[in-house]
Amino acid sequence: MTYRPTDLVTIEGRPSSLELLDDLAAEGKPVLLAFSRGKDSISAWLAMRDAGLEVVPYFLYHVPGMSFVDESLAYFEDFFGTKIHRYPHPAMFRWLNTFTFQVPHRLAVIEAAGLPMPSYEDVANLVREDLNLPGAWNAGGVRAADSPNRRMAMTTHGPRRDDIRKISIVWDWKIRHVREIIARHQVRLPVDYAMFGRSWDGLDLRFIEPLRERFPADYELIRQWFPLVELEVLRARYTR
Repeated sequence: MTYRPTDLVTIEGRPSSLELLDDLAAEGKPVLLAFSRGKDSISAWLAMRDAGLEVVPYFLYHVPGMSFVDESLAYFEDFFGTKIHRYPHPAMFRWLNTFTFQVPHRLAVIEAAGLPMPSYEDVANLVREDLNLPGAWNAGGVRAADSPNRRMAMTTHGPRRDDIRKISIVWDWKIRHVREIIARHQVRLPVDYAMFGRSWDGLDLRFIEPLRERFPADYELIRQWFPLVELEVLRARYTR
C-alpha cells in the first residue's frame, strides 16, 4: 500500500518530500503532526505512516466540543490506531483577545483574563513539552502548489526549517497526489468537505451558515463563545 508519488513540484536547491521522509526515517524518532483534519494533513500522515515513521498527531481546536469535529477526530483515531492530542488553536486566543463577535459586557472580563497570544511555534513548543518530545520535528501538510504564497514560502525558506524544527512533509505534492493517496488508503474525508469544500477554520459566513443549518447544536456552541456571530448571517440576509 506504500505510495510513492511521481512528477512532483521542483524548486532548485530544495530537497524533495521523498528525501525528507528518508531523512526522518533515518533519525528513527517520533515526529509531531499538526493535524487539521484537512486533506493535506491527512496525506501527510499517510505518507509518514507509509515511510514507517512514528507519528504523534495533535489537533488545534477553534471552539472546544464541536460535535462534527469530535466525530471526525474519533474516526481518524480509529483509522490510524493512535490518540490525537487536543490543544487550543492560536486563532481562538486571537478571536477572544480582539473581541471578535463579543457583546460589550464581556470585554472587561476578557481583558482581565490576560489571555496569551501564542504563535504556532509557541504552541508547537508547548506540545513538545507536554508530550515530552524535546526537539521533535513538527510536520505539516503545507504544499507549494496550493497557492502562490505557499510556493514563495517554499522558495524562500524551504520545506525544512531547522531553526524551529518545522517540516512540510508533502510540500512538493500536487492535488492529484493528495487525492491518490487518500483513495488508495480509502480514507473518509470529514463532513466539512460536504459543507464547506475544506476543513472548518473560521467564523465567517461560508462556515457559519452551513453549520447553522446542518449542526444547530454546534452553531449554538459557537454562539456561546462568540455571541454576535449571528451578525454574519444577518449581514448577508439584508445585503443580498
